[in-house]
Formats: sequence, structure tokens, C-alpha cells
Amino acid sequence: MCTKMAQVQVLWGCILLWNLYISSAQAIYPGIKARATQRALDYAVQAGMEMIEQMAKERKLPDLKGSESLEFLKIDYVNYNFTNIKINAFSFPNTSLAFVPGVGIRALTNHGTTNISTDWEVKSALFQDTGAADLFLSGVYFTGIVVLSRNDFGHPILKLQDCYAQVSHADVSFSGELSVLYNSFAEPMEKPILKKLNEMLCPIITGEVEALNANLSMLEVLRKIDNYTLLDYSLVSSPEITENYFDLNLKGVFYPLKSLQYPPFPSVPFVLPERSDSMLYVGISKYFFKSASYAYFTAGAFSFTLTTKEISNHLLHNSQALGNMLTRIAELYILSQPFMVQVTATEPPVISLLPGNFTLDIPASIMILTQPKNSTAETIVSMDFVASTNVALAILGQRLICSLSLNRFRLSLPESNRSNIEVLRFENILSSILHFGVLPLANAKLQQGFPLPNPHKISLVNSDIEVLEGFLLISTDLKYKTSKQQPGFLGWEGLHLISGQWSGKPTP
Repeated sequence: MCTKMAQVQVLWGCILLWNLYISSAQAIYPGIKARATQRALDYAVQAGMEMIEQMAKERKLPDLKGSESLEFLKIDYVNYNFTNIKINAFSFPNTSLAFVPGVGIRALTNHGTTNISTDWEVKSALFQDTGAADLFLSGVYFTGIVVLSRNDFGHPILKLQDCYAQVSHADVSFSGELSVLYNSFAEPMEKPILKKLNEMLCPIITGEVEALNANLSMLEVLRKIDNYTLLDYSLVSSPEITENYFDLNLKGVFYPLKSLQYPPFPSVPFVLPERSDSMLYVGISKYFFKSASYAYFTAGAFSFTLTTKEISNHLLHNSQALGNMLTRIAELYILSQPFMVQVTATEPPVISLLPGNFTLDIPASIMILTQPKNSTAETIVSMDFVASTNVALAILGQRLICSLSLNRFRLSLPESNRSNIEVLRFENILSSILHFGVLPLANAKLQQGFPLPNPHKISLVNSDIEVLEGFLLISTDLKYKTSKQQPGFLGWEGLHLISGQWSGKPTP
């Protein structure tokens, strides 16, 4: 275990040094931009109240202790202790969130009310007693600014600034055998309780923000996509905040899983359009897809071989005409011997993003070989080609799904080790192999999709995708997934950890 952790530490140290080198050589622009609008904040108020109410009911508040004199009873002091304080219900009808340009998000609530139950104990020189009580708070007011930034590992960091919280009124109702007696002098007790409570509110809220930061520091920013690549979601800069939105600038770059090799081309800036109809806008740049193309190519994901059995399963069942052509090949050149098709990408696929048009050009080589028993494979024909494909896009769950369809196919630099074979006769056949065999296999893998950045328990609804110049634009609303058991700030679900331990990746 120690050896494994040491290897992880060395790995991240190397990545840090590499990123420092890259940052000194070139500016780093985001591969993904996520923009939250005022509509998102308005919805956050609605969904957040549900979450906070459930969480507050499950949270045990700190004990409330103090000592007061009761002059009207001629008692010099009474020590009181309120324990097992629980919130049973609350209402914050006037709550709002608003952007503070260049700073963060201001939270404001007033005229709030809260019902609290508690156990109590009082001690004095004359008497000592315990019991239960209900505490009704009204005139609850809170304002504060949540400042957004990032740490050295690219995680978001929150800080509460200018916190001010006050409860105007507190009504205590004691219960128990002597409740009539205690309720008769409850009013003098309310003032010190209110004072102590107002002193505690901002520290409690600040503590919750710090607890949330502890979880944010564990959130996955480097995610394994499959056996070939990792995707880096770390922040490249602190959030940008204007009067109407805030932007999260995510690195959005793929690395080959085994080498963690940085792409040999720079990221380029792109600007999201000024829109506000949706809660969230996600811009996915050409750089994101180029880095994916390079990472998968480097990892060897674009090289594979189809055997006779696989060709039968994936090709012949899809096209009778193709089956006839392959049978003809077998009769003319293979003489009923088993054969296989070997496809290898010669360069990373070329990405093109133009308004309304997403294409992928795949330069590759293809070989058709015989596979005689107890003999080495013999090449029938070998040639290079470029397959131009259209990319269709969809959002399924929280993932961006891509699928390829063959647009055109052209041969280049044909070579053959049999002089009597005319290579161009294979153009239609090879095009059919790509259309009916290779692309379905590729699409099956692409159905896994690319995970989209989204907050915990938030799903994307009413989503739309546009292809713009140099990037995709996803416009979407958000929906909070309620459940009976809501996690507190210290119990987020679904955190993806690497090797069972948190692994961060410092970003420049």
C-alpha cells in the first residue's frame, strides 16, 4: 500500500513539473466553459431551500450555554444549558441570490422563522431542574457573500465574506411538570438566549462553508474515461463573475492513460454567446475534441483487426450486398481461406467544427490478409485512405454521446503486393466495410459518451446542442434530484477517487 501511494505521489509530482513547464511556455485557455445564469441562481434558491431544510432537520446544533441573573426573583445567577437542539421546521420566504461582479454571489434572506426543539437544564443556588422546551425564532435575517476561487489543484474554493446574521425575536415555551412556573419567567430568559444565538450564527454558517470546501477538495478533477484516456476537469482560473452570470473555466483536456502525455498543440480562446434563456451553458471547444483524438491515437485505440468470425458477425448480417462482395473476394483472391481486415489510424483524426457541421476525418491504412492454417498471414492488398465522417450529438443522462456516419471515402497512395489486383476495385468494398463494420464498432464504444460537468444530484433537462465556430454550445436547465436521505456537507455521494485515495492534479 505504501509503495502504491509513493508511486502516486511521484506521478503527481511529475505532472506538476510538466504543467509548470507548459504554463511558462504558453497561455492555457479552457477546453470547457460552464456558465451559470441568474435563472440558475433563482432555481438554486428553490432547490437549495429543500436541501437545506432536510439537512437542517438531520443536523444537531451546538449546545447553548450561559449564566444570567433573575433580578425579579432576587436570584443572583442561573446557569442554563440547552442541549440536543434540533430544527423541526423553518421558512425563509424572502431569499435571493445575486451576482457580485468580480467577487462572488450574495445571499440574502429576511423575515425567516424557525421552530426548534431542545432539552434544557438550569442550576442556581436555590434550585436545579431539567426538561424540554420549544423555541420559536422569528425575524431571521442573513446576508453574506460567497467568494469563489480555486486552489493549486484546480478545485473550486468557497469563502464566506461579510457575514451578518441576526434573529430579532425568540419565544421559549417550556414543557414538563413545572412548565407553568418556568413559562412565567421565560421572557427574561429569551434575551440572553437570543444574544448567544446571534453570536453563534455566523460561525456556524462559516463552519458549513469550510466543511463544503473539504468535500470540494476531494472532488474528482482527473477522471478515467476508459482503458485509453483520462479527462482533466480542473479549473484553469478562478471563476469569472459579472452582473448576469459566472463562468467556470475548466481545462477540458484528455491524456493517454498510460503516459499522461500533454497534447503537442495549444489551447485557443473561445467566447460564449451572451444568452440568458437557459440556466446553464456549456461550451466544449475544438481543443477538447482534438486532445481526445490525439490521446486515443497515442494510446493505440484506433488500431484493430477484424477476423473472419468478427466480419461475419458485424458485417455480413448488416448487408447482403456486402456479403456478396466479400464472398467474391474470397473466391478470386483468398481461395476459401480465412481472412482478416486490419485497420490502423496513421494520424490523429482531424476535427472540424463549423456552424451546424461537426466532421471527423480519419486518415488510416487498411490491409486485407489471408490467414491460412499453420502459416503466416499473407497480405492481399494494403492501402491508405481517408474516411470523412459526420458526427451526430446527443445528451443522454449526464453524458455527451457522439455517433459517426460515413460521409465520403477516398483512397490514397495505393500499394499492393499482387500485381494482378487493381486496388481501385476495392474502393466500394472497403467503403462498405467501414460503413457496415468499422463504424458500428466505433459507435458502440462512443455510446459510453463523455461525462459532462454537473453538480452533485443535479440533472440536465431541456437540453439543446449547437455546433458553432470552433466549439459546441450546450444550453440546458437543471433539476435537483430529491431523495429521502440527503447527504450533509460532509457526506457527498458519488465522489470518484483514484486508487481509493484522493489524487489531485496541480494546474498552472
